[in-house]
Amino acid sequence: MVTVLGSGDALLRVIERAFPATDIHVRGNEVSATGDPSEVRLVQRLFDEMMLVLRTGQPLSEDAVERSIAMLRGGPGETEGASPAEVLTQNILSNRGKTIRPKTLNQKRYVDAIDRHTIVFGIGPAGTGKTYLAMAKAVQALQSKQVTRIILTRPAVEAGERLGFLPGTLYEKIDPYLRPLYDALHDMLDPDSIPRLLSAGTIEVAPLAYMRGRTLNDAFIILDEAQNTNPEQMKMFLTRLGFESKIVITGDVTQVDLPGGTKSGLRQVQEILDGVEDVHFSRLTSQDVVRHKLVGRIVDAYDRYDDRTRTAQ
Repeated sequence: MVTVLGSGDALLRVIERAFPATDIHVRGNEVSATGDPSEVRLVQRLFDEMMLVLRTGQPLSEDAVERSIAMLRGGPGETEGASPAEVLTQNILSNRGKTIRPKTLNQKRYVDAIDRHTIVFGIGPAGTGKTYLAMAKAVQALQSKQVTRIILTRPAVEAGERLGFLPGTLYEKIDPYLRPLYDALHDMLDPDSIPRLLSAGTIEVAPLAYMRGRTLNDAFIILDEAQNTNPEQMKMFLTRLGFESKIVITGDVTQVDLPGGTKSGLRQVQEILDGVEDVHFSRLTSQDVVRHKLVGRIVDAYDRYDDRTRTAQ
């Protein structure tokens, strides 16, 4: 019961806060709930899901319980095809005692779509795990020999004209724009092996401009920050796809850094490729933010502000 209720009943308090109108009592090894029948059924389902997670040997955190409650409250359409236990116990990659897994239903659907489709777009706000989960799937594919190399790319558009004024070689100039990709790699691979994989070309991290004229076979290719591509760059990148390859494109259409008047290739491609076979669009929301809880609230606040601004115009 300690693992179910949490240290000092911390998990029980999370449940009680989420179901304020339901009386939840614990006596010995029994949990009883009284109140509105629909809420009581949710409490029962929640404890069932928690037990399924704990039986796998995985500990439960307050955050995991809160996310489980949110999934169960999502309604039949929202939770169809997956239970909180299935989401929280799906392991993608384990390294140095750390396991990477989806934390929300949309994240699980995104990860599953990467398995099923050749080209997947992960579109959503900051902190929803778009790039991180794609990187984990890429490393998993490399380790299981589904592909022979990983190619990570992003546009260095934020630099604009200033790139030429930065000191150092071209690679030293663009390094700050590729740094988030390196950071994710260090979480997923033995740091000592990364320089060897990079020098052998097994992992390639390069700006988008370096993709022109290439055909990328037998590779897992990730385009990050895709909202900062223009339509021509997006078309150029998509047509690099070779045999036995997979492409994941991630971006946040609310954070475009392109010069004024330039259309985002990520915004346009949703209209062009909608309904095309073997291309999937996964959309994540503020509910899928896995950073500090305040990040989700900030995303929601900006969305409300944008809605008010558009209405006023």
